Amino acid sequence: MNVKEEKINDIVVCILEGEININTSPDLRKVFEKLIKNNEKKIAIDFSNITYIDSSGLATLIEMLQRLRKIGGKLRLANMSENIRNVFEITKLTKLFEIFDTTEAALKDF
Repeated sequence: MNVKEEKINDIVVCILEGEININTSPDLRKVFEKLIKNNEKKIAIDFSNITYIDSSGLATLIEMLQRLRKIGGKLRLANMSENIRNVFEITKLTKLFEIFDTTEAALKDF
């Protein structure tokens, strides 16, 4: 999995590519830890190039959301394929996360 970071005003957009699974979740966690250490409080994640996510990936995202909320931050998810969106719907995580059709819509919500 690759992660590209792009800063738009005071929002960090993480553009993910590949699979978020038990092998790549620790790498994603390190990216999130670095962002929090740098006091980034507004993070949007672009899922347009994610082909798969497993339970460890979901756990990493939940952990990130909780850590951001503790410091007054926000996390927005965007550009999910139908398959990825279904995973969030089946697990009822659509009630926990703010999910948007486009990154632009997610950025406007901050």
